[in-house]
Amino acid sequence: MTTAVPTPTVRSSAHASEAAALAWASRLFAELPVAGLLGARPIGCDPQRGRMTVAFQARREFCNLMGSVQGGMLAAMLDLAMAFAVLCTLEALEDGYVVPSLEMKASFLAPARAGALTGEGLVLRKGRSVAFMEGRLLDPHGNLLVTASATGQLRPRRVPVASSAGTP
Repeated sequence: MTTAVPTPTVRSSAHASEAAALAWASRLFAELPVAGLLGARPIGCDPQRGRMTVAFQARREFCNLMGSVQGGMLAAMLDLAMAFAVLCTLEALEDGYVVPSLEMKASFLAPARAGALTGEGLVLRKGRSVAFMEGRLLDPHGNLLVTASATGQLRPRRVPVASSAGTP
């Protein structure tokens, strides 16, 4: 037996403002542990075009033995920016969906140092259940450090149920 998955609604011509989209993203980032770990803060959003810009703070703990930010941490930053680029295009900035990556390819063009970084996510194409995305990560001088492309699945958000372990 299969269960029907609700399909997210694509925005109509009445799009949310950038200010409303940034407030929505800031609220969700506050709930998302990985956003806190990455020092993520949404700084730009265009819901009509499916674009999200996120400021990140790469900590020294993210660095490898060469003193560069480890590639997996940079990929996580782009994964977040790209997923929120998709989410900001949904009707009324719904909280009921997530966009887990099905696959992602990253190209590391230059080493990233600890400190401020800027991620840009862009929706290339979005269907009812799959989205194609691109991302870029820049240093404070605007130098391109990492590019990525990814495919994500639009899925209903399941709120974790508190565990009853240890209760009588």
